[in-house]
Amino acid sequence: MPEPIDDFYAVIPAGGVGSRLWPLSRADAPKFLHDLTGSGQTLLRDTWDRLEPLAGHDRISVVTGRAHRAAVEKELPGIPDKNVFLESEPRDSAAAIGLAAAILVKREPNVIIGSFAADHVIRVPHLFDWAVRQAVATAREGYICTIGIQPSEAAVGFGYIRTGSGLVIDGAPEAALVDSFVEKPDLETAKEYFADRSYLWNAGMFISRADVLLGEIAENEPHLYAGLMDLAEAWDDRELRGPVVDRVWPTLKKIAIDYAVAEPAAARGRLAVIPGHFDWDDVGDFASLAKLNSHGRKNDLAILGENARILSDAASGIVVSQTSRVISLIGVRDIIVVDTEDALLVTTSEHAQRVKGVVDALKLNGRGDVL
Repeated sequence: MPEPIDDFYAVIPAGGVGSRLWPLSRADAPKFLHDLTGSGQTLLRDTWDRLEPLAGHDRISVVTGRAHRAAVEKELPGIPDKNVFLESEPRDSAAAIGLAAAILVKREPNVIIGSFAADHVIRVPHLFDWAVRQAVATAREGYICTIGIQPSEAAVGFGYIRTGSGLVIDGAPEAALVDSFVEKPDLETAKEYFADRSYLWNAGMFISRADVLLGEIAENEPHLYAGLMDLAEAWDDRELRGPVVDRVWPTLKKIAIDYAVAEPAAARGRLAVIPGHFDWDDVGDFASLAKLNSHGRKNDLAILGENARILSDAASGIVVSQTSRVISLIGVRDIIVVDTEDALLVTTSEHAQRVKGVVDALKLNGRGDVL
């Protein structure tokens, strides 16, 4: 097995609720703290396990909310305290990843960091390993690098990356410049992208020298950069950290790293991409969860839940059960049933993306008790 990469530090942003997976995913039990694949481990633990061979046990950090600290440390026993970076409130991915970059570059000036979401599903780990090693080699040359996923279908649920000309980089034979980012397309456009093969799914993975990443933030979002530098300066001093976090963190701009870093870098020819040939899914809704757990077989009924009691006849889709109730499904196709102690969701795969609308409606009606 290859050795960990000496100058590499993995960062796991573990935030967000995953509202399209309500009522399974909640504010106090977000998506990354669930086993959604039947592996017997949470998505967070799976993420750690595939990054450990690349970075080593002591060089993986997690950026998460204060409310989730205990759960994260339970899932990752032995993670060094210095590698848990706590957000006082969500400020989106540029602040989360930028915070990690600012802290780590202060500790180790030439460090290369890689950001990998805590709630994605990745299979064929040796291909993931190869893509990351290529990305690190590309980052050493001063590029910000992303890993785009070779599409397996004309998907409308993902953003796309259009690849440009190839790069000549030792250790990264597949590296190419990024021509542009494209938002989630309609079906006809997605079919065109799939046929083109120069388009990759945007998986939100970024690998860069920490100083280069921070340089992009400084150029594009100077106020955000100034706040991150203030936080990093105080972070490793326990007495200083709290007051500075309370003062600075609420002032940081909420912006995704795609807009603060990736898209401007692509426009200036500073963003590279490595195609990922491994199976990947961000498990964005219950339709993708059903597909993931039925291995793409549309006529199957996927069942999640340790004590699920399901009777089915000519039914397909997914049932997620956290209760002891018997659930019977007869003659229904592409059904989604999520049964929890205080909420029941019933929909179909076609309408899975609309679950977020239910969550928004509950918030407006003051039903935080079921969120």
